[in-house]
Parts: sequence; structure tokens; C-alpha cells
Amino acid sequence: MTFLGAMKKCLTILALSLYLACLPASGDDTLRIMFWNLENFFDNRDGGKGDSDREFSASGARHWTRRRMLAKCSYICKAVLLTSDEYGDVPDIFAVAEVENAYVLRCLIEETSLRKYGYRIVHYDSPDPRGIDVALLYRSSRLRLLSSRPVKVEAPGLKTRDILSASFLTAEGDSLALLVNHHPSKYGGGDTDWRRDAALAALEAVTDSLSRCGYRSVIATGDFNDTPGNVRCAGAFPLVNLGDDPGFRGRGTIRYDGIWELIDMFLVSPSLAGNSRMSIVSIPFLMTWDNVHTGYKPLRTYSGPRYLGGVSDHCPVLLVIHGPE
Repeated sequence: MTFLGAMKKCLTILALSLYLACLPASGDDTLRIMFWNLENFFDNRDGGKGDSDREFSASGARHWTRRRMLAKCSYICKAVLLTSDEYGDVPDIFAVAEVENAYVLRCLIEETSLRKYGYRIVHYDSPDPRGIDVALLYRSSRLRLLSSRPVKVEAPGLKTRDILSASFLTAEGDSLALLVNHHPSKYGGGDTDWRRDAALAALEAVTDSLSRCGYRSVIATGDFNDTPGNVRCAGAFPLVNLGDDPGFRGRGTIRYDGIWELIDMFLVSPSLAGNSRMSIVSIPFLMTWDNVHTGYKPLRTYSGPRYLGGVSDHCPVLLVIHGPE
């Protein structure tokens, strides 16, 4: 090894040591990650970015006022806080889909009780025609962000959400990579499988790349717009789909025509699978009675143009990873 190479290695080790020194020891080596498709979480301003942006503004067809936007922030916050009753603490990482921009995320973490948890934002604009992106919030007291980038989903004629790739260092000194997804929907009928195949191919490529970089703890989460049996990440570094479990049979995160479907889930590297548990978060105030198809379903913000005051047509999912005993 050359002198310059040795110096680079020493500086890298020193930088990692400083990262670890800056993270306070919490005594809790359990990691909690939540994912939630927040369904059309727009700000209330018409930014001139297209029909959806115009529709979800104070002067638009939905009459999406700042008061309604902040009410949605409040309900999201309430749901996040309620998870701590069952799971011991609020999520260390809160991954989301269908957010317009970083502004709505700042409103969520600065204008609600989430402000005391020190969440920071990772968000990139993507080429989705509706102007919605994936993003994540992470607790800076529990994790150190090492890097992040958007990963393009590429196929001829396809414009969709990027995959968000973020790498973290935990207080225990472990590296972790998280991939946040929102794959193309089946909307429009016909053959739409090719769109989701393109997204899965991009996910496999970035997972393999992380493996070559030495990552052994990789987690993919998101709204895959398909059921677990069709969601596979089977590249050179395959992931285990925690949603593909008999315990979730007949359950789901979205209810369509009276049928529950599990389309929001977690996939983890084999090294994490044994210590990981995925749960569907079903909180009563997030649900409403379905008069057409008997049973409860998630309470949306809107039903067509009619304001309902809920959060989303999706239930959140939560991953709990227990540290070694």
C-alpha cells in the first residue's frame, strides 16, 4: 500500500470514529422503520407543475387549504406517536410515498409534536408526471446519514418515481442501506407489468451495487403496487420478502372493492431476516366503515372531490429489527 493509500484509509477510519462519537448511546439497539403511502400529500400552493399541483391548491378543485394540509400533518403525527405505545418508541426512519416536496415534510416535522424527535429529511424531486415523490425522515440522534441518491427507473416511454437510496451508520457502528420504492400502478388496464418489471430491475441493480460496496444489511420498502408473490428482488444479492408470509393471508394495506391487498411491504437481506418482524399498522382513527363492501377500510383525505379528512387509502407498515441478544 502506498503512503497516500495508507493516509486515505486512516482518514476513513478516523471519520467513522468521529461519526460514532457523535451518536449518543441510547441503550436500545432495536431499529424501527415505518413506511406509509401518504396519498396525494401536496402543499396548498399552485406551483405551476401540472394538473395535480393545481388541483391540490387553495384555489383548486379540491380546495386544499393550508388548514387542511396542517390537519393532515397532525393526523400523520398522531399515528406515528401511537406506534410508540406498541413498539416501544417512534420510528427511527419514517419512509413515505406520494409527497409533493420537502416543504410538506418540513411542515410535518416542524409544526407537529414530531419536532422534538430530531427528524431530518432526505428527498429528491423525481420525474413522476403527477409531481409526487418518495422520501424519508430519520432521527439524527439514532442514525448518521452517510450518503443518499435517487435511482432512476428506466424504460422506453416510462416516467415514474425514482427509488431513494440512503445509507446510514447506527450508534452500534453498523452500516445500513435503505431503498424506498413506489412502483408504477396497474391503473389504466391492459399490460402494465412491464412498468413494475422495470422498477424491480432497477431495485435489483442498486441492491447488487450495494452488495459489491460491502453492504450486508439492506432493506427495501415501499408501495410496490403488487402482492408479495410478485415482488421479488432476486439478483446477485437476493432479498427476503417479509410480506410473503402465511400470517398476512387475508390481510393487507389497501382495500379495493372489498378485498384487502398487501402491496406495501419490506424486503430485507438474509442477515436481517431472522431478527426482523413486519407489522401492518391498523389504528382505529385511520379507518372508516365501508357501506358498499361491508367492513372497515382506510379513511382517505378525499373521495373524489369530497373532503373526508383522513390521511390515506393505505395503512402503514412497520419493521422492527432486534439487535443480537
